[in-house]
Amino acid sequence: MGRRNRNRRILVPEAREGLDRLKAKVMAKQGYTVDPDHPEQVKYEVAKEVGVPLDKDYNGNLTAKEAGKIGGPIGGNMVSEMVKMAKAQLGKKQ
Repeated sequence: MGRRNRNRRILVPEAREGLDRLKAKVMAKQGYTVDPDHPEQVKYEVAKEVGVPLDKDYNGNLTAKEAGKIGGPIGGNMVSEMVKMAKAQLGKKQ
């Protein structure tokens, strides 16, 4: 049974803009070309790099492994950056 998009919705919809800015910043730092107005498009560049055929319309034919090859680097880099930011905030409070 596959995962559905409902698991990927953000809990605070107002945070979408901030998450998109973070994605653009993090993926640009990783060397990807990112349009700050459309940071979600970076997934196509990642897919091309890892050899996964990502379509703009329908991707139900992708395996979980293929989807992970795309989302893993993006989400993983974003989480790493958020951890760095949290550590910096904790350091300021001490």
